[in-house]
Amino acid sequence: MEARQRYTACTLVVEIVAVLLGLLFLVPFYFVIVNSLKTFAELLTDPTSLPTALQWSNFSNAWRIMKFPTVLTNSLVITVLANLAIALISAMAAYRMVRHKTRFNRLFFSLLVAAMVIPFQSIMIPLVRVARTVGLFDSIPGLIVCYMGFGAPLSVFLFHGFVKSIPHEIEESASVDGASAYGTFFRIVLPLLKPIAVTVILLNSLWIWNDFLLPFLILQSPDLRTIPLATNSFFGQYTKQWDLALAALVLGITPIVIFFLAMQRHIIEGITAGSVKG
Repeated sequence: MEARQRYTACTLVVEIVAVLLGLLFLVPFYFVIVNSLKTFAELLTDPTSLPTALQWSNFSNAWRIMKFPTVLTNSLVITVLANLAIALISAMAAYRMVRHKTRFNRLFFSLLVAAMVIPFQSIMIPLVRVARTVGLFDSIPGLIVCYMGFGAPLSVFLFHGFVKSIPHEIEESASVDGASAYGTFFRIVLPLLKPIAVTVILLNSLWIWNDFLLPFLILQSPDLRTIPLATNSFFGQYTKQWDLALAALVLGITPIVIFFLAMQRHIIEGITAGSVKG
């Protein structure tokens, strides 16, 4: 009886507050979806109301103007390849740092952690100059390399904490059976890193897919534009096509929202496991 009263007095209130906060965070989605189905005049007149008539032509026009198949392919290629490279390199680096605790590895890990607090705005101009010099400017491979550099610190940090929770005896058994260092990592350690690897890929996917500033600085050719860059084309110096821009936003966020909903259960699992200290 006491437990039931305690739930009624405290837990129920917390649940109600949580639901209200959840609805509050859904308000931006409401405005984007509802206004993407309005005419431009209706959108400016009353952006909070439901549309009087569904303007599905906004989506077809946005699809055509922004060349959605092309920009979707560019975003997919950049996100997938950058994610795979970041996850693999970061996992190997973190494994080496944990299992070989040399002075250099400790210093390198400290530098990676320190790099996480450096604001991107302070280095974006030197980054563009370096990208031009080494041939990474205005190319998708060059943008992927930049994402690898910016995504590695946090990814290594997460993998580093997770590797500590893996018993060293498993690797010793593999070495006794004749496995090489690379064989031990790829056959034994890497499968055990799946929870944190999924978390790293998910977090980096949300960042890379929605990023605007770095592609804006590196990519100049119209055929190389990503979804955020293509959406920005609806805002010119003298015109702002809000109806088409909001439809483009819906088209752009749909793939990543589906991916997030399918993989969200791995976030807490991976981060919690990665916080274990050995």
